Amino acid sequence: MKEKTTDLPPLEVSQLPPINLGHLFVLTDDTGILQHANRATPDLHHGYCTDDNARALIAAVKLWALPQELWAAKEAGPPGRNELLIAMQRYLAFLAYAYNREPGRFRNFMEYDRSWLEEIGSEDSHARTLWALGVAYRLAPHEDVRELADHLMHDALSAVVGFQHFRPWAYALLGLDEYLRGGGEDGLADRLHKQLAERLYKVWKENAEPDWPWWEDFLTWGNAKLPHAMMVTGLALGREEIVQGALTALRWLLDLQTGRSGQLSIIGNRGWYFRGHEKAQFDQQPIEAKALVQACIAAARTTGEAFWVSQAMRCFRWFTGENDRGLPVYNSQTGGGYDGLGSEGINANQGAESTLAYLLSLLELHHYDHLQRGLLPK
Repeated sequence: MKEKTTDLPPLEVSQLPPINLGHLFVLTDDTGILQHANRATPDLHHGYCTDDNARALIAAVKLWALPQELWAAKEAGPPGRNELLIAMQRYLAFLAYAYNREPGRFRNFMEYDRSWLEEIGSEDSHARTLWALGVAYRLAPHEDVRELADHLMHDALSAVVGFQHFRPWAYALLGLDEYLRGGGEDGLADRLHKQLAERLYKVWKENAEPDWPWWEDFLTWGNAKLPHAMMVTGLALGREEIVQGALTALRWLLDLQTGRSGQLSIIGNRGWYFRGHEKAQFDQQPIEAKALVQACIAAARTTGEAFWVSQAMRCFRWFTGENDRGLPVYNSQTGGGYDGLGSEGINANQGAESTLAYLLSLLELHHYDHLQRGLLPK
């Protein structure tokens, strides 16, 4: 099975909001991107994290690949090409500084004074950084950026061999897929790509049942990353059964999170969803909508089916108000993403994770549109 590169169903970009990078640049300083905000003002008390700088690097690289007229400021001043490249290199520099060579792991949390709060970050943050490095290696604008991404990928890969949790496997697989598609040459990368794909599929196969085709008996956060990673790696390895398993899981996840009016109704983090119990409705997190948009676009590219494009658009409309509260979960004036959707309304703070969840969702749709029209390479 090969990824569809022709006759992809179109996407209605006229329905998308304009790309506004204002808040991304407000949150970005000469260290990297700050974690939190008090409404639209950066909250310096919480400093930085590698997770957000990895996400920001993906956003900057994906922005660079799109025509400048889509995202450049219409008025005088940043952001333009030069400002975007500077930001991109700051995010990458943060990741390079986060790498702790002795244990071979990335740190995650940093105070505003640039002091690290830990020597080793979570498996998630390590693997998410590998994803960002893979994207940078494949899509970055020049060799200097690609070379550093390649170097860090090579150094940090071996730690993944011992990771025990399957969400980090999924993030690492997405990074490895990008890296190898970009022409990366690393024997360990190639072996891990195959090994982690088999591990992820094995866990799904052992636990999936017809009425619950999932990896475990509960759903928490980052759910769509599991079928997304299994799908793209199954496709790369020519394993039809892995791809079909991923599509089955993703369809089920979408059905589970569809409200009575057809809106996306995300599993909330105020209790999550355990098999045999009620699904928590609130607090819904933007990162979940983003993961679904990305997974559905991957499914559209895999199958060539218009169904998946329509689902990606439906999931994106969660941000613009098609959700359980009927409220937009982004600020059209600032370009920031709100920090969540609760039973009483939105959390009006516009932190990095939420802002990047919105921005990366929007960029995923624009990338698909340009790919579908033959304006971007595969």
